[in-house]
Amino acid sequence: MKENDGLNKVIARLIRDDKKALDEIYIIFYPRLYAFSKSFLKVEDDINDILQDVFVKIWLNRKNINNVETFNAYIFTTTKNAIVSYFREKIKFYDFENRVKKSVINEFDSFSDEVEYEEMKERADRIIDQLPEKRKEIFKLCREEGLSYKEIAGKLGISVKTVEDHMLHANRFLRKQFKKIDLLLLLYCALFL
Repeated sequence: MKENDGLNKVIARLIRDDKKALDEIYIIFYPRLYAFSKSFLKVEDDINDILQDVFVKIWLNRKNINNVETFNAYIFTTTKNAIVSYFREKIKFYDFENRVKKSVINEFDSFSDEVEYEEMKERADRIIDQLPEKRKEIFKLCREEGLSYKEIAGKLGISVKTVEDHMLHANRFLRKQFKKIDLLLLLYCALFL
């Protein structure tokens, strides 16, 4: 009962926009949410990213929180929904990537001329060179050297989130540029870069 009273007070402070209350909620719930998430996800960075998003959502939706009983259900439901969204995004990405690879392989099976291949590679390289320097470096470490986001973050001394952000923007830019030029070039880059 006393524990609920203390949590009720923290939640009341959270609703009144007290950021320190969010820190206290983090300390109370993070270990339980981490263990809950670990049962679905194995990569620590993914778990930390998801839990960071959960606590951001709690802060953004603090006015909708009523009491300890509903808060407990709310925080675990929010975490569960974040995990489900994570898996949906992964499935979409892998499905798209596999479809692109199959299309490119089919297209390249019909190519017999090495000159066309080299020309496409040069065109792709020119477009990649248009990226800002840091973004280009991150993109090349990922696509050409095959480093994971975590490895790139460690190598460059930046966060995994920063690497993800750069890759997201690089891919958007490249898709837009490739659509202007040639669908086949887009497919080439998706598979080989």
